[in-house]
Amino acid sequence: MKRFLHVGCGSNTKNQTTKGFQKNCWQEVRFDIDESVNPDVVGSITDMTCFDSSSYDAIFSSHNIEHLHAHEVAIALSEFFRVVNKDGFVVMTCPDLQSVCQLVADNKLTDTAYISPAGPITPLDILYGHRRSIASGNLYMAHKCGFTAKVLTASLAATGFQTVALKRRPNHFDLWAVATKTKKNGAISEELCKEHFPS
Repeated sequence: MKRFLHVGCGSNTKNQTTKGFQKNCWQEVRFDIDESVNPDVVGSITDMTCFDSSSYDAIFSSHNIEHLHAHEVAIALSEFFRVVNKDGFVVMTCPDLQSVCQLVADNKLTDTAYISPAGPITPLDILYGHRRSIASGNLYMAHKCGFTAKVLTASLAATGFQTVALKRRPNHFDLWAVATKTKKNGAISEELCKEHFPS
């Protein structure tokens, strides 16, 4: 049984990750800073000392790093790198500021970009965090930095990840990345993307 650490899981479980992680061969451990979502382990992605080095086969991070201050991103990515084993990898997704800012440039800052389970989402929500959640007191939802494809790829490479594959989905305003701790050939990288990137 392989193990993946679901960081910043919120209320989500394995079923809301990727088709690869949903397979029976993967065991999920949920990790979040918010005790109210009942994670297996409570803590911050900027301090993961509760986990041993090289103790997980993979990490899944969905819409977490934009909640950090810019100077904290390298700290969190270094923790991801430390916690995955030598054959391990990280799957990440976060907002794509390039596609969001196109809407802003078109004067659509408060227009609905898409409908989520939480209701209509505007470019303003994507840039700074879901306003309704923040207004109700969930300050963890605030966004403090952001990424384009170039910046996310460079951030992962600067951390030490040897192979980084990235997918932009402009119509969904998001970025997806797979980063491996050791260099992988094209076939392995392509298979990881197929398993963990949305179609």
